[in-house]
Amino acid sequence: MLLCLAPMPYGYFQLVRLVAMVVFGIMAYRYYQINKTVAACVFGVLALLFQPMYKIALGRTIWNVVDVVVAVLLIVLFVMERRLERKATVSYQPVSPDYQPKLEDNEVEFSLNGKLDAKELVFVASEEDKALTELFETRPEVLEGWGRMIGFHIVYLPLLLKRLKDKRVLQYRAPYLSDAQLKDISVGNDFLLQYLENPADRDRVKQGFIRTENIHRGSDGKDKAVNRFYPLSSKTGEPLADQLHRIGKQISQEKERSGRYLEKKSGGYDDLGHADESSDLGAGRQEYDASTEELLEEVRERISRLRQRGIAEYILEQLIHPDNRLSRMVITRDGRIVLSDYNDMEIKMEPLVKAVYLLFLLHPEGISFKQLPDYREELTVIYARLRPSGLTDKALQSIEDVTNPTLNSINEKCARIRAAFLSQFDEYMAKSYYVDGARGEAKKIMLSRDLVIWE
Repeated sequence: MLLCLAPMPYGYFQLVRLVAMVVFGIMAYRYYQINKTVAACVFGVLALLFQPMYKIALGRTIWNVVDVVVAVLLIVLFVMERRLERKATVSYQPVSPDYQPKLEDNEVEFSLNGKLDAKELVFVASEEDKALTELFETRPEVLEGWGRMIGFHIVYLPLLLKRLKDKRVLQYRAPYLSDAQLKDISVGNDFLLQYLENPADRDRVKQGFIRTENIHRGSDGKDKAVNRFYPLSSKTGEPLADQLHRIGKQISQEKERSGRYLEKKSGGYDDLGHADESSDLGAGRQEYDASTEELLEEVRERISRLRQRGIAEYILEQLIHPDNRLSRMVITRDGRIVLSDYNDMEIKMEPLVKAVYLLFLLHPEGISFKQLPDYREELTVIYARLRPSGLTDKALQSIEDVTNPTLNSINEKCARIRAAFLSQFDEYMAKSYYVDGARGEAKKIMLSRDLVIWE
């Protein structure tokens, strides 16, 4: 930039423009990623100003001023970033095998009962440490990098909801919340302290991390989690890097001493310990063909984008208080399916899939797939109402196929019904709406018919 003040060849100015556009564009994106909006906008504007495709004619004098201002900005920014980096850098050096820190009694009882993931360290604080707060919120990579080094996911609660890009994530968990209610959701570092078994422990837990070590059976016969607390403070005089280094070594020793770990459930359970049918939609009670599996894979991808994992999932559950609040279902005159208490959410299905759903909705006692031929005429009437233009030979053949229990068509339609609900809200409520049932038994919709309104 400063060399642009000298009488350089024209090609040099072109090179500066090109390099500046690329570098400033990257800087704008990096600042956007860490939620520094002002810096992202500044460098975004600079990238547009220096782009060489459509030159902005400012005159040599003004361009010289711009070059100097930008050069000074970059120098100041470089110095500030280096100072902050030296202040925040955590150097996790290899520890000598002879180094054995004294293990203190750091066990703290929480009534979380194993809700925390065994590979999570959650930062909690009963008192604010402004230096730590500023560091963690402006430089989250400090904790994230340290966590990767010791094999843990670090959870800093105030950033949890800020990182949700839009309201769809929360509405997937609780579709009954309004936009105003979604805006009021917040969480602080003291959130988990409400689960302390002994309120007096709050004085011990000023700032630091909690970790679930293992689960044991209590005297009351219930499973309880052993949680450990690791204090962290900017006021002790001990460098942050040394504190994190010591905590990492202590965790390693505790795991060796304990000899037992809280292993994450695998297979048929989700992050909350519930039967995880939504995470493996194709491995439920029905057998699906290849085309149905492709459909379900699309739903899996959508759900994975809307779900949070581990403590994030648990905190979202506690914040929005999901209580299986089922919505009334309105079947409109034109055949639309609307959940009126979920912000008038419409569940969209293809006509034949919707006809199958309405057939099961009309029979709360359930329908065995073996008995489907007996319902062929009724399904035809329902399907005809959804297709005012009339039924073609192809449509009639589709009805024939879906009511033939020897074919896979009915399984595919039930899979699409299930996918229609699971793509809109979570399993703990969706399971009341879709067609389900044990193998060999009648399939039914569990929703109370008192909640169904036919217009």
